Amino acid sequence: MNPWDTRYEVEDYVYGTTANDFLVSVADRIPMGRVLCLAEGEGRNAVFLAEKGYSVTAVDFSRVGLQKAHRLAAQQGVSIETCCTDLREFVIHPNQWQGIVAIFAHVPPEVRVPLHRAAVAGLVTGGAFILEAYTPQQLHYKTGGPPVAELMMSLPDLQTELMGLEWAIAQEKTRFIQEGTLHSGMSAVVQLLGFKH
Repeated sequence: MNPWDTRYEVEDYVYGTTANDFLVSVADRIPMGRVLCLAEGEGRNAVFLAEKGYSVTAVDFSRVGLQKAHRLAAQQGVSIETCCTDLREFVIHPNQWQGIVAIFAHVPPEVRVPLHRAAVAGLVTGGAFILEAYTPQQLHYKTGGPPVAELMMSLPDLQTELMGLEWAIAQEKTRFIQEGTLHSGMSAVVQLLGFKH
């Protein structure tokens, strides 16, 4: 069984049902239209965006997580599209999305770099890219995220990978996160809000 299916195979939503704080703070800056949520897991961010009126597609490797995403959407009276696939294989077509959201989408660098390049191409002009991820400093906090630094992200690397965006927010910071049982406590993160020009 895929390890993410095993993680999500519990009744509770392991990262909670409330959208990520950073996404909530900037969501209104996404132009209305189609939004793609990468590594969306159990759907909390996708459902939040659907409630705001966006047409949302959630991509994740876990069938179990996406089933829970549909359940959460139904509870909130909205619908989302889902695609169960490995991000290595997911194709982001150019100029298709008003917004692309990557919240704690921790994948190996050989997957992440081409994915981020495709994400920039996939945005329409004026489209928004939103990311929050753990930085390698998170290994000191041990309050969530991958166990190894190579799966984490730094601001300089991301700014290189996401060339072609104009940054409204691009920062590394330490903040308190409470998202379900698996993200809990002081955390070292990088936050991005960029627009395609």
